[in-house]
Amino acid sequence: MRSDKITKGLERVPARALLYATGLSKGDMGKPFIGIASSFTDLIPGHVHMRPLERAIEKGIHAGGGVSFIFGVPGICDGIAMGHDGMRYSLASRDLIADIIECVCNAHSLDGLIMLTNCDKITPGMLMGIARIDIPGIVVTAGPMISGRYGKQKLSLVKDTFEAIGRRRKGEIGDEELSCLEMEACPGAGSCQGLYTANTMACVTEALGMSLPRCAAALAVSAEKERIAYQSGQKVVEIVKKGVTARSIMTQKAFENAIMVDMALGGSTNSCLHIPAIAKEAKVAVDLKMCDTISARTPHIASLQPGGEYLLEDLYYAGGIPAVMKRLYDDIHDCPTVSGFTTKEIAKAAVVSDEDVIRAKENACHKEGGIAVLYGSLSPKGSVVKQSAVSANMMKYKGVAKVFNSEEDAMKAIMDSQVKSGMVAVIRYEGPRGGPGMREMLAPTAALIGMGLGESVALITDGRFSGGTQGPCIGHVAPEAMVGGPIALIEDGDEISIDIPQRRLDLNVSEKILAERRAKWTPPEPRIKEGMLARYAKCVTSADKGAVLMDG
Repeated sequence: MRSDKITKGLERVPARALLYATGLSKGDMGKPFIGIASSFTDLIPGHVHMRPLERAIEKGIHAGGGVSFIFGVPGICDGIAMGHDGMRYSLASRDLIADIIECVCNAHSLDGLIMLTNCDKITPGMLMGIARIDIPGIVVTAGPMISGRYGKQKLSLVKDTFEAIGRRRKGEIGDEELSCLEMEACPGAGSCQGLYTANTMACVTEALGMSLPRCAAALAVSAEKERIAYQSGQKVVEIVKKGVTARSIMTQKAFENAIMVDMALGGSTNSCLHIPAIAKEAKVAVDLKMCDTISARTPHIASLQPGGEYLLEDLYYAGGIPAVMKRLYDDIHDCPTVSGFTTKEIAKAAVVSDEDVIRAKENACHKEGGIAVLYGSLSPKGSVVKQSAVSANMMKYKGVAKVFNSEEDAMKAIMDSQVKSGMVAVIRYEGPRGGPGMREMLAPTAALIGMGLGESVALITDGRFSGGTQGPCIGHVAPEAMVGGPIALIEDGDEISIDIPQRRLDLNVSEKILAERRAKWTPPEPRIKEGMLARYAKCVTSADKGAVLMDG
């Protein structure tokens, strides 16, 4: 075992002495050492309930014959960080988490790892870390939040808080109703209720084979979640003994399965950043074109918020990810998973309990999957849109540009009714390097929806969107403005055309005029000149490469 490096031999007397100081016995020295990377924090509702899950995992590890060691990784709540400088740290924290996994597991020669996670960047950061060090590991996502209630109405975070801001500004609701929504939208622990980024990545993780069946959708408040945590603890000891490492699960075909399930569900556009980043660490080639190719042949079969009707609790009761894979049985690859069952074995045993929530392919919500990748004169290296959340009459659109050099400027203009029908709001210098940190633009997109402009205004950015975004909102525009991409050359009044069916995003300005603008363009001064974000801006790659950090 890897842990033999610190437990065996004359030279390891000091190491054993220190391990005994933690309370271990001599008998423990021959058992598998299993880390529990926990992102528990009092700051995030998706993580506040992790202490009981930690205990359940510990019990499972001990029952399986292992020894458990908890250590912490940081967590950032995108909803709390949204709309201000705090969001710059969210994506950057993904790579920090991967580094922490590498550091702790390798420094202490751990034999295996349970990753207790939930929210947006934490889950992919954990997966990047385990793929990098390639030891046995299992992910336990801590589960989605139940819906809130306002009378008989189900509530969720994005629809009933972010979009409610625009509705209040428009005068559709008053302060009393807004206050009720604010209090009731998030009734307790768990990741936000729709198919936003946290729940998207939980579903991707299970489809990838790195979580036990039903883990992704099992509710945060459920006894089933605690049982899954316990079983994961038992199972990780088993796969350590069998030598089942992370990369033996995260294969090319497993990533194709994960993308397929993501597209069938209509998941967050952020998956197009995270899946390639995880694949890179697993030594597997995944790019934007692969995501688009799989989406084009995968029907969208679950109408989940933000673009649809249902919440993750509905997906859970309908059968969860195993039931989704059952619908895709003829298309998915038969791959090993950490459970010991293959994907097809899991899918075959699954039951679809609600035909409306998880539809048959013949009755799909859309013929294509949730995400489309657009190329063209405005995004030569690609851009991403959640096409399943765009209405039919906005799939093709032309508008005049209204340009903003920051999210704050755009938000102020939207709230002051300066963004009007027929416009394309352009938010630039918010990319991985320019932001820095590639902030999510949920506040302005939700404000547009709340103010009734979702059918008459498009938004494009070199930043990114929350999984809660809906409407004709195109992000990840590459190359970004900070490195002189075409988005940096747009001026107010330019015509921009969007054609999602044809996968096009174009700036309708002549090459001669663009060449003149390019000759005059100089990059702005970096917004952040010291600390972690300054270092991040120097090392981060473009969005089409997953915004990963450069090696060396």
